[in-house]
Amino acid sequence: MRRFFHIFIALIALLSTTEVKAQYNREYFFWVGRQQMMENEFTEAIRTLNVLLRFDQDAYEGYFLRGIAKYNLDDLIGADADFTIAINKNPVFTTAYTYRAITRSRLGNYDDALKDFREAIDLRPDLPNPYFSRGVTRLLNQQFKDAIADFDNFIRYEKKVADAYINRGVCYLYLKDTVRAYENYETAIRTNRENPSSYNRRGALYFEQKRYAEAEADFNKAIECDSTMPLSYFNRALVYNETSRPQLSLKDLDRVIELDSTSSISYFNRAIIRSNIGDLNRALEDYNKVAQYSPNNVLVYYNRAILRTQLGDIKQAVEDYTRAIELYPDFANAYLGRSHLRHLLKDNSGAKKDRQTAERKIAEYRSRLSDSTYSIYADTTQKFNRLLSFESKIAGSSFERIKSRGGDKGDNMTLLPLYRFTMRNRDSIDIEQSTRRFHSQRAEDFIANLDNPLLQISRLESNIAPDSLVEINHNYREAVKSIEGESAWKTLFELAISESLIKQYTNAVNTYSQAIALNPSNPFLYLNRAATQAEMIDFISSIDNGYQRMSIESDPARRLHNSHTRTYDYSEAISDLNKAIKLHPGFAYAYYNRANLYALSGMLPEAADDYTKAIELNPHFAEAYYNRGLLQIYMKDTRKGCLDISKAGELGITEAYQVLKSYSNQ
Repeated sequence: MRRFFHIFIALIALLSTTEVKAQYNREYFFWVGRQQMMENEFTEAIRTLNVLLRFDQDAYEGYFLRGIAKYNLDDLIGADADFTIAINKNPVFTTAYTYRAITRSRLGNYDDALKDFREAIDLRPDLPNPYFSRGVTRLLNQQFKDAIADFDNFIRYEKKVADAYINRGVCYLYLKDTVRAYENYETAIRTNRENPSSYNRRGALYFEQKRYAEAEADFNKAIECDSTMPLSYFNRALVYNETSRPQLSLKDLDRVIELDSTSSISYFNRAIIRSNIGDLNRALEDYNKVAQYSPNNVLVYYNRAILRTQLGDIKQAVEDYTRAIELYPDFANAYLGRSHLRHLLKDNSGAKKDRQTAERKIAEYRSRLSDSTYSIYADTTQKFNRLLSFESKIAGSSFERIKSRGGDKGDNMTLLPLYRFTMRNRDSIDIEQSTRRFHSQRAEDFIANLDNPLLQISRLESNIAPDSLVEINHNYREAVKSIEGESAWKTLFELAISESLIKQYTNAVNTYSQAIALNPSNPFLYLNRAATQAEMIDFISSIDNGYQRMSIESDPARRLHNSHTRTYDYSEAISDLNKAIKLHPGFAYAYYNRANLYALSGMLPEAADDYTKAIELNPHFAEAYYNRGLLQIYMKDTRKGCLDISKAGELGITEAYQVLKSYSNQ
């Protein structure tokens, strides 16, 4: 109770402040809200942003961030409302138009979504993001030629995003231009040879053309790229079935169900194969699963009725035919099947009625359709036993492709972050790392000149409490107002560090630029501006739903997926690091940072060279060994990569041993 009282008093003090303090509160709540979103704590972020908006109803960025949080919680209506408020308060808020368009597209409101995309593009025609998202919306709205034009525009700006070529290929496929569809899928593969979606798309096209060997090779490659993607196994199961290898097909469907235990279509297909090879009891188990997950699926009841007839369970078979008729009253074949079973049960009146109904419906179909079409309704032995594709629609079920789930390997394949000048309370971790820290007299003199006990070079997050960081930032902002002359760059530099620590990235970059204007020959200013630009990009990417991976595997929902893997533009940050290296060629941290950004930009050979240069300058640079090792593993040189990671572990990187556990046996 006493602790609660102190917290209550602190909160009252926080909320009853002067005008200057109100600004302090606004920044604090804004910072906390963004931090919670970065950690996927969207419900908590909404609560925090509610407090911010209660005190500052004109904070359009607060509404925008809350809209993103609601979007990620699938509150699309609420997200739309918040984006609308943000736009009303700032009519030139380009990103808000884009996000509202994406939300409206998710809601199926394509017309209004396209209007928002047009507004965003009119405001900033140089941004590639809206073209991509509008292309996805037009594809879902079946405006295939317009969608192609949008993907063309996106590709002019961003040539290394495989999903853009995949989506453009899908458009050409719908337009029956298989040649261009192939070309786009192959370009997607060349752009990113580790993207399983490209192989799945091309493989599906091969499959439709009965080029089974080529389709199988593509699905094998997709599985090699990502062994946790159900679609790849599902597609290969179809190939195995078409090429008379039922046991292999069953094995792949087993794997799909292992990855997604609610995949009705996988149970359905497995039931068909098991029925065909005489494994009737296990086929019945699979049909039961489909009925459980897709209770409105007509075919499961019809096929299960036939299966139960074979197993001698006549009464249950009649119930299944009855359920199929309830779901599809014109299903003449179901009436014929039930008529046959009622006759076996001595229900002659019911059998006669069902046969008459079936014959009447067959006559109706005969009057409209050719003999070959209506004949399926007259065949009481007909089983709908052709395997359904992943794109097939089964009523009452959701076949949305689950996102790839990374195992140990995926979780460990994360580069250690950039080094920069930051503010931290010194602790045991800093002492532990001091044995391998790169010694630069010039950097040490720089820190000494600033005379700030919190200042140090580190890749670690600041361990200073968030409210203290906000207060530090406030103090520097006040100090900048009264400091002039040549030494002003020092205060600007420290202000920029504090701004980046509370995630005010745009302000931080601008402040670094002011410091650089006053001291253009200082390499450390460029190093930090580069690190802040990179952090800003990483923050945007962590909540960026603008680049979407479009999937139409789940035909009923036609849902946009926002799982995205793309390369972001780090060119400005790299340019700053080039300048830092030119001004201080022996600074290992600059090479290390540039290597990270090269790696994130897909420039892998250049990244490897820079890690090597950093290690030459500092043979105890554990992080450089670790990141170079990951890079080599990614480039399939597992042995060299493990040697580097082993060295990193020897030098104190604890994460190294988790990676070695996954890769040392390869």
